[in-house]
Order: sequence, then C-alpha cells, then structure tokens
Amino acid sequence: MEVRPDIFLIILGAALVTFIPRVLPLMLLSRITIPEWGMRWLNYMPIAVMSALVAQELFIDGGQFSALNTNVELIAALPAFWVAIKTRSLLGTVLTGVLALMLLRLLF
Repeated sequence: MEVRPDIFLIILGAALVTFIPRVLPLMLLSRITIPEWGMRWLNYMPIAVMSALVAQELFIDGGQFSALNTNVELIAALPAFWVAIKTRSLLGTVLTGVLALMLLRLLF
C-alpha cells in the first residue's frame, strides 16, 4: 500500500491540531498554582458546557426557539431528568430518555 505525501501531511497536520490544544494547556498549567477561586470556577466548567449543549438540543429547532407545547424532546427529557436526579445512574437516565422519546414519537 502506497502512502501519498499529501494525505500523509493532512494526517500529520490533523494530529498536530488535535495534540497541541490538549498538551499546551497541560504544560502551562502544570507549572503554575491556580488560586482557590480559580479551582472552584473550573469545577463548574463541565456541567456548564453540558447544560449548554443539552439546552440547545431541547429548546432550539432549526435556529428558532421551539414551541414548548409541541417539543417532543423536551417532554421526553422530563422523565430522564427525574431518573437522573433520583438514581444518579447514567445508564438509567439514557435508557429512560431514549424510551420516552421513542414512545412519544410513536404516539405523536
């Protein structure tokens, strides 16, 4: 199998573009001490990003705010949120959300 130079350079460039943003902050942040308020702030980053992604999927359809009374995804998310709060089980939450969405799409 022959490797073309242009394809090899594309793969190498993609590897660098993926590697540099991950390693550079790690190298820089490992040498400095982050203050306590900064660490508290960073602890909220994963949930903030996840909330933004989920909210966009639930409330926006085609670049427009989706009507709440016809939003099947939002209605299906309610039992999934309830299971997530009560059980703290990722598998249970995902299964509940998928099943609720399947049932609602079947009915509507």
